[in-house]
Amino acid sequence: MELSLKMWLSFLVMGFCSLCLFLYNDFWLKPQRIRRKQEKQGIYGPRPSFFLGNIPDIKKIQAKTVRARPEPGGQLSHDYYRTMFPHLEEWKRIYGPVFTFSIGVVPILHIADTELAKDLIQMKTIDLGKTPYLRKNRGAMLGNGVMASSGDIWLHQRKIIAPEFFMDKIKGMTDMMLESLKTLTDGWEKRVDSASGVVDMNVDSDLRTYTADVISKACFGSSFNEGKEIFSQLKTLQIALSKQTGDIGIPGLRYIPNKSNREAWRLDREIRLSIMKVIKEREKRKVAVARDLLQIILNSVRDGHISKRIARSFIIDNCKTVYFAGHETSATTVAWVLLLLAKHPEWQDRVRAEIREVCKGLAPDADMISKLKVLTMILQETMRLYPVALLTQREARRDMKVGNLEIPKGLNIWIPTMDLHQNPKLWGPDALEFNPERFANGVSGACKLPLAYIPFGVGPRICLGQHFAMVQLKIVLSVVLSKFAFYPSPTYRHAVAYRLVLGPEDTVNLIVKRI
Repeated sequence: MELSLKMWLSFLVMGFCSLCLFLYNDFWLKPQRIRRKQEKQGIYGPRPSFFLGNIPDIKKIQAKTVRARPEPGGQLSHDYYRTMFPHLEEWKRIYGPVFTFSIGVVPILHIADTELAKDLIQMKTIDLGKTPYLRKNRGAMLGNGVMASSGDIWLHQRKIIAPEFFMDKIKGMTDMMLESLKTLTDGWEKRVDSASGVVDMNVDSDLRTYTADVISKACFGSSFNEGKEIFSQLKTLQIALSKQTGDIGIPGLRYIPNKSNREAWRLDREIRLSIMKVIKEREKRKVAVARDLLQIILNSVRDGHISKRIARSFIIDNCKTVYFAGHETSATTVAWVLLLLAKHPEWQDRVRAEIREVCKGLAPDADMISKLKVLTMILQETMRLYPVALLTQREARRDMKVGNLEIPKGLNIWIPTMDLHQNPKLWGPDALEFNPERFANGVSGACKLPLAYIPFGVGPRICLGQHFAMVQLKIVLSVVLSKFAFYPSPTYRHAVAYRLVLGPEDTVNLIVKRI
C-alpha cells in the first residue's frame, strides 16, 4: 500500500515537472529562440518579460499618451494612428521601421519598411497564414471560418465561398441592393421633410441596417428583419471582444470566467443558436431555394466536401464571418465618405454632377457605376485615410526567407496599413490630407509603390468580398448623393476607435438636406 502511494506520488511529481518544462519551453524558450534569430540579423526591440511579454510596456506608454477629447464641430485630423498605437510609434523611433516585440508569449515582427513590406505583399504562399492567437481569442466572432483559418482548411473554404463573390454574380445583385436602399432613402426623406427640409441626424446606424439587409438577402436569402437579432448580437460581441485587445497574447486568459469572457461566451452561444435556427428553417423548405451562399455551404456539407464532424462549425463560423465582415465594413466606409464630403463640399458638388451626367436620373446599374470615375477616386482616398483594417497580420507556418530576411516558423508579422497609406515618401507631402485627385490616374499614378495601397488586404488572402463591397458602396453613394446634400454637424466630434475594424468612436452626425 505504501509502495503504491509512493509510485502515484512519483508519477504526479513527474507529470507536474513535465508540464512545467513544456510550458516553460512553449511560453519562454521558443519565443526567445525566435527573438535571438532576429537579433542575429540586426533586428531588435524592447525586452519582453516572462509570460506577459511587452504588455506592461504597452500599457505604460498608452497611459502617458494624451488623447485630447475633440471639440464638437472641430476640424478633421486624419493623423490618428500615432495616438491609437503610441507604443509602435515609440519603438519605431528607437529601433527603426523593422523591430520585434511580444504580446504575451506571441513574438511579433513589425515591418514598416516599404521594400520589405513589398516583398512580403508579393509572396503567394499560403504558408503565411492568419495568426492562431487571433483565431483563438476571436473565436466567438470568427471561429475557424475563411477569415481566420490557415493552410488547407482555409484554401478549401475559400474555394467554396469565393465563387459567390465573382463579378458576374454581383452584377445580378444591383436590383436587390436598390430595393434595400429604397427603405433607407424613404426613411431619410420622411425625417428631412418632417424637419422642414433639413435635419441633424446620425447616419451610420441607418447605414448598418441597410448593409445588413443587403448581406442577408445576398448571402442568406432573408431580410434584415429576420436576421436583426444576429446582427445585434454580433455588434455587442464586437464591442465586448475589442475590450480584450491588449491582453490577447496571454495564454489561458480566454478560459478565465471573468465578466468580459462570460459575456463573449453567452453571445457566442446565442449567435450559434440564432444561426442554427436560420439553417433549420432553410432545411425544412420543400421548394427549391436560390443558390445563395448559405445554400452553397449547406450543399458542400451534404455532398461530402466537408466532414460531418466539422460540418456545424464550418457552417456557423462562415455565416458569422460573412454577417460581420459583409455589413460592418461597408457601412463604416460609407459613413466616412459622407463625412469627408460634408467637410469638402467642392468634391460633393463634383461627384454629384458626375452622377447626374452618368445616371441621368435613372437608378444606377452595373454599367453606370463602372463609369463613375470621380466617385471611385473619392472611395479610394477614403479607404486610404480610413482603411477598416489597420494591420495586416500573418504568421509564418514554416521557416521562410523574404528578401534577405530569415523568418522562422511561429513568428507573427505585422504590416501596419497606415504606415503605408500615409507615408509622405510614397504619397507626397499631402499624405495626411483628403485629396481624391491623387487617384485621377489610378493607384499606380497616386503612389510611388502601388503595392503599398492595401485597403482590402494583400496576397492570396486578399478580401474575397472586395468586388461586392465596391459595387455596393457605389450603388448606395450614387443614390444617396443624388437625393441629399450633406453638411458638417456642429454636434459631431471626430474621434476614431479600433473595435476589430476602424470606425467612429461615437456616431457620425451630419446635417442632411433634401435636393
